[in-house]
Amino acid sequence: MTAGDQRSWVDQALHEHDEHERLDELERDAGGRRQLPLADPEQQVLDRIDRARRRRPRVREERITMSHGAGGKATQTLIEAIFLDAFRNPLLEPLEDAAELTVNATRLALTTDSYVVKPLFFPGGDIGDLAVNGTVNDLSVAGATPLYLSAGFILEEGFPVADLSRVVESMAAAAAAAGVRIVTGDTKVVEKGKADGCYVNTAGVGLIERDVTLGVARARPGDAIIVSGPIGDHGITIMLARGELDIEADISSDTAPLNGLVAELLNAVPSVRAMRDATRGGVATILNEIAKAANVGVLVSEDNIPVRAEVRGASELLGIDPMYVACEGRLVAVVPGEEADHAVAAMRGHPLGEQAAVIGHVRAEQPGIVQLKTAFGGTRIVDLLVGDPLPRIC
Repeated sequence: MTAGDQRSWVDQALHEHDEHERLDELERDAGGRRQLPLADPEQQVLDRIDRARRRRPRVREERITMSHGAGGKATQTLIEAIFLDAFRNPLLEPLEDAAELTVNATRLALTTDSYVVKPLFFPGGDIGDLAVNGTVNDLSVAGATPLYLSAGFILEEGFPVADLSRVVESMAAAAAAAGVRIVTGDTKVVEKGKADGCYVNTAGVGLIERDVTLGVARARPGDAIIVSGPIGDHGITIMLARGELDIEADISSDTAPLNGLVAELLNAVPSVRAMRDATRGGVATILNEIAKAANVGVLVSEDNIPVRAEVRGASELLGIDPMYVACEGRLVAVVPGEEADHAVAAMRGHPLGEQAAVIGHVRAEQPGIVQLKTAFGGTRIVDLLVGDPLPRIC
């Protein structure tokens, strides 16, 4: 190598170094955080997701669509852009399953929910016990002891009185099983063809007696994520009960009150960070809510997620991922990593938690992103769905 060649090589190396320094500065975001090289396709996807989530929510559609009620991206956008923007206050902003109120030093939880499930009667339950259990569960995962419910009915002209009696009797039985009382209500009737038989709204009040503060924003790297049992039973049951598909399977809804299971868990592990019941949008939606609210990454293992063989088979035939299918008697809990075994043992001691399992962990890497370690050894992003392949499941 000649002296001229050596100088040329040195000049080239210095030029490349300066170029790398310049690009390094460009690759830092507004917060000064180092971004991975743009040549990394996976990081490009992650960055796009992160940018999209940071945009101000805006409903682009001129009219409401079914996707707005599905529990996915469209629902979140509707809530944040329309309802939260109009009603914003510190009690509403956490967007938990129930609001926590303090009245004369007494901590209360308040929640409400509406039920439009189709069909009204299905294997394992009906709209009546679904309405009671759903509201009981929203109070329970807020750390409250459910006490009192309201019941509102919107009935269609021509709805059979026998069916209404069946729904009401089911609600009474579910309330007795959960240890709550229905203490007020309302009834409206609309013209034939203006509803779909019967819609139910329930609101609930519970007492927060334990010294706990729960919320998905409290998740921390190293925490374990636990699901209380097999997922997807309810959503698949509803889809098959509609009779629109030539598929038969021995599946029943998992609708059940979770207050007993939650009490067992909190008695054993008072340090629980958060709980959610996995209804619309399924477990996948809850995991995304954890990642977004706490600004953490979530990594779960497909092999560890309990799914019944019948549900998995039906999901494959329908082209649906069980992670997104609704449950009505399952919860997702976030607990400190060192308490995971203790929490699972406590849950397995209750009939509704016999198949509880740790499905993943919270991590500091890739905040805001949920990833699934597949059975084949790879990973994929588990994002929110825009809509829901199974509308009106609750």
